[in-house]
Amino acid sequence: MFSSLGLFKNTPCPEQPHCSFKYCLFAHDRSQEQGDHAAGLSRPAEAHLLEIDDNVNESDGPRKRRRIDAEATNNDISQFTLVTASKTLKSPIADQPEPDTSAVQTKIPEDALPRTASRKISPPPRRLAKDTSTKRTVAENAPTTQVRAVQYGKGSIQSPAPARKASAPKAKASEESLNPRMLLNPPVSHPIRTKLLTLLWVEMARLNEEVKKTKDRPEVSLALSDQELIVEALDEESQMAKKNPTVYQNVIKSRIMVLRKMKLSVWTEERTKKKAQRQPAPEKQKLNVPEAIDTGLTPAEEIAFVPRLAAVQEGLSKHGYITTKPTAAELEVAMKGVESAQGWELCDRCKTRFQVFPGRRGEDGALTSGGNCTYHWARARRPESVKGDTKPRDLKYACCDETVGVSAGCTKSDTHVFKISDPKRLALVMPFQLTPTSDRTGLPGAVCFDCEMGYTTLGLELIRLTATAFPDGRPLLDVLVRPLGEILDLNSRFSGVWPEDWEKATPLDEDAVQSDTDTAPILQIVESPVAARELLFRLLTPETPLIGHALENDLNAVRILHPVIVDTCLLYAHPRGLPIRYGLKVLMKKHFDRDIQMGGDQGHDSKEDARAAGDLVRRRIGKMWEQMKLEGWSVRDGEFYPPLPPGAPIDHKLSLSKGAG
Repeated sequence: MFSSLGLFKNTPCPEQPHCSFKYCLFAHDRSQEQGDHAAGLSRPAEAHLLEIDDNVNESDGPRKRRRIDAEATNNDISQFTLVTASKTLKSPIADQPEPDTSAVQTKIPEDALPRTASRKISPPPRRLAKDTSTKRTVAENAPTTQVRAVQYGKGSIQSPAPARKASAPKAKASEESLNPRMLLNPPVSHPIRTKLLTLLWVEMARLNEEVKKTKDRPEVSLALSDQELIVEALDEESQMAKKNPTVYQNVIKSRIMVLRKMKLSVWTEERTKKKAQRQPAPEKQKLNVPEAIDTGLTPAEEIAFVPRLAAVQEGLSKHGYITTKPTAAELEVAMKGVESAQGWELCDRCKTRFQVFPGRRGEDGALTSGGNCTYHWARARRPESVKGDTKPRDLKYACCDETVGVSAGCTKSDTHVFKISDPKRLALVMPFQLTPTSDRTGLPGAVCFDCEMGYTTLGLELIRLTATAFPDGRPLLDVLVRPLGEILDLNSRFSGVWPEDWEKATPLDEDAVQSDTDTAPILQIVESPVAARELLFRLLTPETPLIGHALENDLNAVRILHPVIVDTCLLYAHPRGLPIRYGLKVLMKKHFDRDIQMGGDQGHDSKEDARAAGDLVRRRIGKMWEQMKLEGWSVRDGEFYPPLPPGAPIDHKLSLSKGAG
């Protein structure tokens, strides 16, 4: 382009008198243009009628009209009536009298309106009047002729509109072409990928044509359509680019050469395998019976192996495991602290300070102060990162997917609750006790156990105790426990203990056989945690391995100090170490593909959790024994013998390892 220097100011405009450029470079005859303009204004009023294109789609949106000078409109036009009629269709209001157009002035001063007023005016936006009685538009009621009502100023008009078009058929899935798929980190440039992809497709197409020409009906069924062949080539090329980016060109060139030399029989066999792989796998029938675990050992040998998995208790106290009794001096200090606190505690859910009244407050019988408790019952977790997404991810609660700090809580409880973790304060409520020796016979070689706890005025107390035999999972003990303090919340979402269970529970009958049914049994109830602990002691000796998951919680609830514990949290430790740990549900899904704790709001089943912990221990035993056999270990009569030293006699081996298990 070049700037205007007046080079064409004396040259007549080639578009005259229809030139529409505001700043035209050519010369114009202004007198002729003004005459044309005046002639355009002297046209009859019908020339100004809006012509509505029947082919305009309603989804095009509103269209603008040229704006006329407001002052001229108010002074010279007193009424503007719009009348339109269909060219081929008869309007339903055709029998009505013609609107009076005498009020429209046909002669307007030339200097009153701009030159653009003589141009064609855009039609108004196409809107349909709704039928309020049937909640449907007029267009839906009239398949061939539609009436549109538009109001301007003091008058309104009715004009026929085209019938709504039938809904278009659903678009087919977009077909792919021989264009390499987009990758986050492509191994080579796009032109090179396109060239290699084309060569790959050519060889595949050649083999596919040979399949089509065969007369064997099963082989013909393996032939691919053009689109399927393209998709197959794209899948294979993108897979090579993702799995082998560093040697991508070598891999795909090698594949092309293999296809070039491939025989028809090999191609059909390859196609048969891929077709079988793409068939939907039949759904496995889920049974309540867990899959058998093969450890390579007998049940007695598994029990003899368990002590090798016992946790070293040194250093566990900093993670909540209590290994020694608090001293009398420590208990005295703790008692003074409780008295000075006057019942004030920190809510375990919403972190609100409130006061507890064991035995109820005298004036109103309340157990706690502070009113209702609003909280999130699930922990806050950070959402999983998406590959390529570098945005920071906020912590969100798993229960309601709310961002931390935005919502006060999604669950409301009638009262606040608290939990005691200090060993000294726990011992004030119920003293700890070491596992006593026992002269009983027929005791199980190892015991799996799990506890359920609820909130009371004395903290988090034991309300259900379950024990099963290892390794068969046979039930040994399953009772409800009446806590020492007044119940604030049974924590049913997690404990699985509901008020109905307390109503149906029967007094303890020691001669009754423990139920082993999948249906919820009617449990027996004992009068205190001390009575429940005595029942558990009848199954144990100090040498009996006690198996469970997160055992520090269960041992603290029963107030037991046991020297041989096998905790699945420690066997299957988290890579980041304690206190971070895997949940029991996660471990069972990861190692057995088994779903547990699927009751949702109904809570957990302590018998299921105890057996799950035993299965995890059995799996670890099987893995360890498989490695030990490779190292030369052997087992005889329930005793494990290390590998024989070079040159040592067999008797020497037995004498060294006897009783070393």
